Formats: sequence, C-alpha cells, structure tokens
Amino acid sequence: MVNAQNTDWLQRWQQNRIGFHRSHFHEQLLAHWPELAVSPGSRVFVPLCGKSLDLLWLVNQGFEVTGVELSPIAVEGFFREHGLTPEITSHGAFQRYQSDAIEIFCGDFFQLRSEDLIGTAAVYDRASLIALPPAQRLAYARHLRTLLPERPDILLITLDFPAENRQGPPYPVSMDEVQQLYEGAWKIQHISQTDLHDGQHASGPERFEEDVYILRAAQL
Repeated sequence: MVNAQNTDWLQRWQQNRIGFHRSHFHEQLLAHWPELAVSPGSRVFVPLCGKSLDLLWLVNQGFEVTGVELSPIAVEGFFREHGLTPEITSHGAFQRYQSDAIEIFCGDFFQLRSEDLIGTAAVYDRASLIALPPAQRLAYARHLRTLLPERPDILLITLDFPAENRQGPPYPVSMDEVQQLYEGAWKIQHISQTDLHDGQHASGPERFEEDVYILRAAQL
C-alpha cells in the first residue's frame, strides 16, 4: 500500500470505523472452504486479515494460519478479545505475533517475502482485494504471485456494485477484473453470487452482489 492508503487504514482502526468487521464466521467460508480439499494441518494464508473471526474458524478446522495486517490495533485486538497471549518478536519489517496455530505479521503486505509463506497450502481472501482501491489491486495481485510461486488454491470473496454510489472500502470488484488480475497464474472458477441488496435503502445501490471464486493453479 502507498503511504496515503496506509494512513487511511490505520486511522479507521484508531477511530473504530470498522463496519466491515464481522462478529461471526463468514457464511461463504463455511459453505465453500471444503471445496478446496485442503488437508488438516496445512498452512493457510489470510492477507489483510484485520481481527477476523475467520482465523479462529480455520484453526478450529485443524489448520495452521498465517495472517498479515497493517494495524497493530487490529492485531492486538484479535488476540486480546479471544483470550490469547501471543509471543511477539521482530521479523524483518514486521512484528510477528504467534499463539499456537496462529501467527500474524503486523506490517505492510507489500513487505512480505516468499520465504515468509513457505509451505502455504491455500489462501483465504475475504477482505483484501475489496479493501484496496483500483489503482493498487494490480500491484497486490502481482505481489501475491511473487509470494506464492507454488500457486496454492485461493478462496476469494468479493463485492460488486455501482462504484459511483459508494465510497470504499469496501470497493467493488467485477468478474472481469478478477479475470484480468489472476489469469495466467490461476484458473478462475466463479462458484457463487448472492444478492445482498435488501431493498430498504432508497439511497443505496440498486445492485449489491457478493461473488465467490475458487482459483486453482494454472499450467505454467
């Protein structure tokens, strides 16, 4: 992320403007994670993880979880709210928080190196791509390719709605953009679309959809 984007994200956590945070496990994770057929004990990478409860769900399924999150407020809140006391160590450009099967690198995603994610068997992206404005998403996808040369499967959840009707984050991401960002490295399968528009807010977008994709390694 560029400095302006980093500053905005940090301020959101400082001011508790975190309406994107869910107080429950994501329904699409529960519904579609089994389709990846990831073996228990494997490592799952969760980019831009915030203090998502989904980290706990993955651990409860028997996975090792690695997250990366810019805001120390989010990272410390995650461990505190779940009664966990992490070991905190310096790790390159990051502070690394570790408690049993969960580790979170606190710092900028773009400072991660491929050696930080060795052994990653799958990726869960519910909040990273839609947290980034359009100008930064290509850099994000390119860095993800660099980090994951083995091309593990990705469960990707996005939102799509008329961009002019709402300022992010979250930001809308179309199916065409997903294809453009990941083609060549992963094969994209669109597996679900849910209409989230409740029809009760006249000022809201007429279309507000949640899309779920499974990305599998392309033939390189």
